[in-house]
Amino acid sequence: MTAPAPAPVPAAPAHAAPARVRRSLAGTGTPGVLRLLLIGLAAASIVWGAVGAWTVSQHASAAGEVVSTSEPLSLAAQQMYQSLSDADVTATTAILAGPPETLTARLRYEADIANAAADLAQLNGAGKGSGNAQLTADLTAVSTALPVYAKYAQEALNSGASGQPLTAGSYMQDASDVMHLTLLPAANQIYAQQSSALTAASAQATGLPWIVVTILLALGIGFALLRTQRWLRRRTHRIVNYGLLLASAAIVISTIWLVAAFLSARSDFGQGIGHGSTPAEELAQSVIAAQQARSDQVLNLISRTGSTSFSADFTAETHKIGPGQGSLLTTATASSPDGTGKAEATAAGPAATAWYAVSARVFQLDNAHKYAAETTRVIGTGPGSSGSGFTALVGHLRRGISADQAVFKANAAAGRGAFGGLEAAVIIAALLMAAGGAWGLSRRLAEYR
Repeated sequence: MTAPAPAPVPAAPAHAAPARVRRSLAGTGTPGVLRLLLIGLAAASIVWGAVGAWTVSQHASAAGEVVSTSEPLSLAAQQMYQSLSDADVTATTAILAGPPETLTARLRYEADIANAAADLAQLNGAGKGSGNAQLTADLTAVSTALPVYAKYAQEALNSGASGQPLTAGSYMQDASDVMHLTLLPAANQIYAQQSSALTAASAQATGLPWIVVTILLALGIGFALLRTQRWLRRRTHRIVNYGLLLASAAIVISTIWLVAAFLSARSDFGQGIGHGSTPAEELAQSVIAAQQARSDQVLNLISRTGSTSFSADFTAETHKIGPGQGSLLTTATASSPDGTGKAEATAAGPAATAWYAVSARVFQLDNAHKYAAETTRVIGTGPGSSGSGFTALVGHLRRGISADQAVFKANAAAGRGAFGGLEAAVIIAALLMAAGGAWGLSRRLAEYR
């Protein structure tokens, strides 16, 4: 008897594939893609947050440095130079005028020395730890030479008040040597370095590279979020993924804020530099040139050598000041905003021209050996004197400087304020992006378990 044939074994259903096969499919199919997207979006969000927060921190720090450190130090260096130069001219003029020394001259000289010492102390406090060897050397030179100059000048003033003109002149010559050979060159170097530091800090506050990197990263993440949501909509037939929608809103809002803050700060600093710092710098250089020209007049009285070097140097300094094409006054007037700064820079032109006319007469008197009349014109303070013309010119220049510096400070403060709260906003946005992406994708991933 033939044994019955074995019953056929039914084929296993497709869904009953071995567990390892299902795991393999899960690792390479939709769940695997979801895991990769979750990890990738979270990592990208954290990286963007770190880069964005660091970028904002750097720009905000540079903007804060401009307002609280670089601008005040640049101003202190400028004022120190002007105080030193004015002290020398004031003391020398007092010696030339002879006894009795006026109380006004004495008080002005002492105020100049005190102001220069105060500005030097401020610069020393910031400069000694800067790591700038040249700045440290220049500050040391001024710190060492200032008391030497003050001692010589004081002896000169005391000798002049005691009716010893020869002794006073000898001491004043020693003092002027210290001033012109050591103090003023070092002070000018300090001013140049502080001005460069201010320019560098302003440029760093509005520099492009890292802001561009941050924005490009944001655009890349935004594109990835958009593509992810479109892919999920095709796979799951759900129109909205609220987690990814939250992440998208966070990146859009924070990026718009970042761009707006940067553009606002860049505009503010551009206005501050172009219409505040630049004309103030031109006017400050005009004051320095005017003080040098005034010093040439006074030193010419003392030397009595017949040399034309003082006259030639006076002419060179006045050409730098202007008015005239390419001169300091013309540049300052063109870049100053409408208001006090422009008005004072404009008024400085006629004042300078009037002073030059009087000064030309002074050098004519010197060439004619009419020393008494020359001395009266140079050290006099009445109408038509070189002293009154110089005072009028410098008055316009200094008022213009103050107005332009106020413009710079206001714009720089606004530029710094543009970054307020942005660093924290970027960090919060990055966390929301990471959390939103993880929440939205993990919900879809849970459906495959």
